Amino acid sequence: MKRTKILYILLASATLYLSSCEKFLDKTDPTATDFDEFFSTEADILRVVYSSYLDVFSNTGNTAAVRANFFYMEEGKSDNGYSRASGDHHQPIANGNLNSNTTAAYYYYNLHMKHLGRINTFIANIDIPFVEDESIRQKYKGILEALRCWHYFKLTSRYANVPFFLEPADLVTALQPAKSKEEILETLFPLAEEIANSLPDDAYTTNAYMFYKYSFKALIMRYALYNGDYERAARLAKEIIDSKKFELYNNYGNLFNYTGHRSNKEYIMTFNKESHPSAATFSFTNLAPQSKTGTGQAYLVPLKALVDSYWTRQGRTIDNCPLHTKQEYELNPKLNRDPRFAASIISNGDTFNGEVIDIYNPNATYYYENARAGKSGYWFKKFVDAADYSRASGDLDFGIIRYAEVLLTYAEAKIMLNQVDDLTKTCINDVRRRGGLDMTVADVSLTSKTSQEWVDLIRNERRIEFAGEGLRYDDILRWKIAEQVLNQPALGHTKLVNGSLESLKIEDRTFQSNNYIWPFHENSLKVEPGLTQNPGY
Repeated sequence: MKRTKILYILLASATLYLSSCEKFLDKTDPTATDFDEFFSTEADILRVVYSSYLDVFSNTGNTAAVRANFFYMEEGKSDNGYSRASGDHHQPIANGNLNSNTTAAYYYYNLHMKHLGRINTFIANIDIPFVEDESIRQKYKGILEALRCWHYFKLTSRYANVPFFLEPADLVTALQPAKSKEEILETLFPLAEEIANSLPDDAYTTNAYMFYKYSFKALIMRYALYNGDYERAARLAKEIIDSKKFELYNNYGNLFNYTGHRSNKEYIMTFNKESHPSAATFSFTNLAPQSKTGTGQAYLVPLKALVDSYWTRQGRTIDNCPLHTKQEYELNPKLNRDPRFAASIISNGDTFNGEVIDIYNPNATYYYENARAGKSGYWFKKFVDAADYSRASGDLDFGIIRYAEVLLTYAEAKIMLNQVDDLTKTCINDVRRRGGLDMTVADVSLTSKTSQEWVDLIRNERRIEFAGEGLRYDDILRWKIAEQVLNQPALGHTKLVNGSLESLKIEDRTFQSNNYIWPFHENSLKVEPGLTQNPGY
């Protein structure tokens, strides 16, 4: 019995699992039981690829299962944001309730292993379908192989040592011990680059969300940086820069709404309408504040820690600026602040849906204690467009990886290698200039910097450039600063009370040294003897 359970989890047999996948089971012969019968044409391959993106990149809907995986919701695991619905799985991770019985640990591990079992089965049978143009089959094979790499990048980032299969598991291999993270990555990185080089150079005219050469190289670049492989990260970033296929969009704020979502050359990996099973997006519902006519639910909201991290328009920290005091900046977040703040965050006093926000008025729509207010007194403005006020859903395209990430990845990698060159400075300056900073002061080439000053600068630049885009949690883990930033209360809007600053308190948070790696759930350990519980759990 135990062996059967193990095989189910790791193999995720197509004939068993796909019985729950209605879209995929749209086949000619409803009695088909093997690949020759239900996996025989290009259309079948396309359905396989489409269904393999579900849950991880392109599933949408106003449900906890979707919010658990959607990229911007990852901010709720970090010191950037608060996820108000514990069932979305971000809140218990951020507040320190992560243990071997936490549902989130079981949910994410099973999600990845389920897809890996299916993908391995599909890849092993990719030669069965009849496709007149062999390059078509090879393209889809490469896309599936790229998705498999993504799952392992994600799994090793969260759980470290995991089962590693590049072919369908059987009753013998399914019982083998997990491989070390180091051993997996040693195989995975060169394999991933080989796969990337086999993919088409350009995004597809249709199904643009699927991996092509540069979108997958950008993903490899991201995980090279996350894993401290700075040489690889810098090399891949430079290759993408040198391709001259991408550029920064001229208006930072409009990059995240309907004005610029389809007219920019900055999105490298795109999540677009074609990939939506319901042809809908729910970013307005997920992120916007409740209003008289809107659908905002504020499932994810920014925190004071993020607000205070925005430096000044001149590129200075708010506690080291001669123009205003730190208290003045805390009380008025828009005062002489990096313009990316106003483009990314909605705050008290702003006008939203024709109404001035007053979070302290119990009779106001935006009162911070209202059920759908989000508790912090701040909301993300990215991916919230006025066009979605009066409709249940939207059709916004999202940039999962943007060209700005390539530029800042190159810069960070070179900084960590102690090889700050002219291109490093240009990359940072280009991002800052597009963000609207005063480059007569904020130009990083104007003054010399110590190694630590470069590190502090690039880390903060990443934080504010990608605020609300789901990168912060991985950053605080890899920089080993989660013990500092997640071991303090989650706070919201700040005001002056009797001469002292008071901030809205949302919850207490803790982070232990073992939380850098997640636990395996007790249920996973029971059915997979090859797993070993991570230290501290």
